[in-house]
This record gives sequence, C-alpha cells and structure tokens, in this order.
Amino acid sequence: MTNTISFNRSKEFTIGIEIEFQLLDQQDLSLCPRAVEILSSLPTELETRIKPEFIQSMVEVNTSVCHSVQEAESDLKELITYLENMANKQGCSIFASSLHPFSSYRDQKIYPDPRYEEILKELQLIGKRLITQGLHCHIGLGSGHAAIKVFDNLRPFLPMLLALSASSPYLEGKDTGFASFRSKLFDALPRSGMPDSLESWDNYCQLVMLLKKCGIINQPRDIWWDVRPSPELGTIEIRICDIPARFQQIMALCALIQALVSAIATDSISLFPMHIEVILNNKWQAARHGLEGIFVDQQRFEKRMMKTMLVRTIEALEPVFKELESEQYIPVLQDMLLQGTTSDLFRKQLKRLNSLEKVIKSFQEQFWN
Repeated sequence: MTNTISFNRSKEFTIGIEIEFQLLDQQDLSLCPRAVEILSSLPTELETRIKPEFIQSMVEVNTSVCHSVQEAESDLKELITYLENMANKQGCSIFASSLHPFSSYRDQKIYPDPRYEEILKELQLIGKRLITQGLHCHIGLGSGHAAIKVFDNLRPFLPMLLALSASSPYLEGKDTGFASFRSKLFDALPRSGMPDSLESWDNYCQLVMLLKKCGIINQPRDIWWDVRPSPELGTIEIRICDIPARFQQIMALCALIQALVSAIATDSISLFPMHIEVILNNKWQAARHGLEGIFVDQQRFEKRMMKTMLVRTIEALEPVFKELESEQYIPVLQDMLLQGTTSDLFRKQLKRLNSLEKVIKSFQEQFWN
C-alpha cells in the first residue's frame, strides 16, 4: 500500500456548498421522514445534487463547482426552490437550522443505506442522538501542500465561524444553554471535532494510511474533523458551521470562509498560531455563548469577544473580498454581528411568540428575505 494520496488539484478558490435541510410536517412542524419519497422522484441529473443524509427527515443540497459565491448563490436558489416544491408534494416543508428545537431522536428513522446502518451499529446511542444538520463549504486549492497550509492556519479562526453561524440552542423542547448544541453532539463522534496541526501533506498521508491499515477508516471521508482536506475533490472542507436561518446569511458565511481560505493561502492576512488547547477553549466559548463568547488571543495573551474578533477579521479581509468580487456580502456579515445569531433570535422570538412552532414558522417565512 502506497503512503501517498493524490490531491486532485482544483482551480484555486472555487467554491462548493453543502446544506443539510430538515424536512418538517406541514401541520405540526415536527421532523418528517419523507426523504425516501422525495429522492425517489428526482430526475437523474439531480441525483448528485439533492442527496440523502443520515436520517430520513433531512436532505442534503449540493452546488456544482462554482467560480464565485454569486454563482453558488444562483445555483442554490434553483436547487432549494426545487426541493421546496418536491417537499410540498409530500406534505412537508424544509427548514434551515442545525437542530430541531422539539422533535426527539427516538422518533427518527435512519436512511436505508448500508454505510449509515454500519455507522449507527457502531455509534449506538451517540449515533441515534445525532439528528443534527450542518453547513459544509469546500474551497478549491492547487495542491496538497496548500491544503495543509490552510488546514493548519485556519483552525484558530474556526471558533469565530461557529460563533457567527450558531443556530441550535434547543433540544427536545428544552433550552440547552448553548448557542450551538449541535457542535457538542457532533464532538461525541470518533475522529471528529477540532484537529491538531498536520504540518505537511506527507504527515496527512501517513495518518490516513495508518488509520486504514489499522482498520479504523476505509477512506479519508471517514474522518469527520471540523476542517479536513478532501483530496478526491481537491478542496479544503470547512465543516464546523451551524446553518443560519436566512439564505443570505448562509451565503455571506460562505463568502467569509472563501475569503479566509484565500487570504491564508496567499499570505494576505496576519496569522496567529495557537496551541490546540487554546483553540479548543475558544471553540467551547463559541458553542456555549456564540458571539458573546470570549476569544483568547494566545500571541498577545488577551481576551476579546468573538464579535470583536470577527469585526477585526472582516475588516482585514476587505481587500480579499474585493479581489474575489464578493464584497456585497460584507454588509450582511456586519448585520449578523449587529442583530445576533440565529440562536439569539430563537430565544428572543420564543419570548415574544411563546411557542417553538411559531418561531419555526416565522423563520421559514423569512428564509428568502
């Protein structure tokens, strides 16, 4: 067995986006297992674009390889609108959030796929509780070396992305106290969470081959880190994010990710190397408190709010946004920092509406706004 893995180079900074949508019953807004029916009626050309996920009450939408965030936005609008129509025919609707606020894991059905069945057999209760949805963003890179450079240096920024995207405060009708409880559920999986630095492509290849030889994984995608190289696609895949409740917020978050990857790859932003324990502490703060969490800057031994660090980061990236022709998303990011996360809005809306069902309905109505 060779100790090298081929990195199928991509055009730099192309973007691909994966969004996992919840399927909800139109009457009571609980999770609704209609994925099999929806996917079985897809035309052949969409079978790789609208795909099954772990449970039958969720469906994944994937863009093609896009050369800009604007192109990805157009692609997603078409796909999501199509999915909405297909869901409606099955008596359900779609919902963008990373954890359903009141449905129970006990009522969910796994999607009938041998891989998912094998995963659930191993994960048991941890797997059954994993009824979460995520936003995954792929950014194209030209080499494995570039992928590891981005991988190592992006990790300190990941807690900021989690804080900004947080949308999973409730579990089975109860406030968890977290901005992103999804991230804590996902951290319970093996080979998940925040990875340590890799330092070189050779080190990554050796690790993957070791895990294969030990029978721990079958392929690189069996590693579920918050960020990971995707050698078969020629990308770096950012997986830490929750799903914001509004479409434009999703696109703005992906524009921020693309700008960060580009800036790191081209040495266009100041980096701040951190010990893994400091990064993990910052991730905890992001998951627990969202934008109000505390970010520890290891280089200066300073503590700043996540919100403050995001303001600084977005300002530093403005030239990169312009180069990527995605500066139109900066005001959306700034508005997100002012208005708060989806989790913040969940709690505010619940106080006003006094019903999780009404909150879900209001978010669904505002998704395209």
